[in-house]
Amino acid sequence: MKKIIFKGAGVALVTPMKNNGDINYNTLEKLIEFQIENSTDAIITCGTTGESATLSPKEHNQLIEFTLKKVKRRVPVIAGTGSNNTKTALQLSKEAEELGVDGLLIVTPYYNKTSQEGLIRHYNHIADNVDTPIILYNVPSRTGVNISPETYYKLSKHPNICATKEANGNLSSIAKTAALCKDNLNIYSGNDDQIVPTLSLGGIGVISVLSNICPKECHKMVKKFMEGNTQSSKNLQLKYLELIEVLFCDVNPIPVKSALNIMGFDCGNCRMPLTTLSQSSEKYLKDVLAKYNLIQK
Repeated sequence: MKKIIFKGAGVALVTPMKNNGDINYNTLEKLIEFQIENSTDAIITCGTTGESATLSPKEHNQLIEFTLKKVKRRVPVIAGTGSNNTKTALQLSKEAEELGVDGLLIVTPYYNKTSQEGLIRHYNHIADNVDTPIILYNVPSRTGVNISPETYYKLSKHPNICATKEANGNLSSIAKTAALCKDNLNIYSGNDDQIVPTLSLGGIGVISVLSNICPKECHKMVKKFMEGNTQSSKNLQLKYLELIEVLFCDVNPIPVKSALNIMGFDCGNCRMPLTTLSQSSEKYLKDVLAKYNLIQK
């Protein structure tokens, strides 16, 4: 049985920005407290939703350090440390480890389009050189490369590779990965519309965009399933489908940042090249937020 970094719903936290594009640490502190007060099971910083692609190395470390300082070990903190350069990914991982994170979330190398053998070498090289447990992150819609179940099986043999955030959207592939790896690889859903289906295949939670605005509900969805109340868990999954859909009406994290702004958190805009929601999409977002009683209309 591999180390379990967390069970439940972990939030893929946004990185709030000021008007000049700097990180807004005042708002970040409010977001962290909002998450912990509303039962989030883990905080994931510097991930895709946190706009890691546009963070400088200095900002990356400052963001992790600030998050750790404010969380104060109340929940696990996991840092995104992936890169399409193995050397850079290892450096980011070592720096995050020195800061004291509980886990490393490492996305597949993007743009290079490496082979499955390249993935195995990439991840094993990083895992050989850090002690912090690693969560693989498979999101082929963004990276152009998919981790196959057979590759998962080979990677799961490394004692420091503990889990995957699976966002390939293929439940048959997730089932095969679970069957091959068994207890050697913990599986987190990387898609909010597949939380319960992933749990039904042996998953232990989700790394969630929806949790940015509904942390308590996402926590409850996983908790009820784990307690055996699968009907209530399923009902929550279906109840929040429309909200999940609107949070992906444009490229993540554009909609979820807009939602947080509408809800009163000063998160600012995304860094370029990401833009802002169209007027029609913003109206749709506001309508759905009101429908779920997240704002007054």
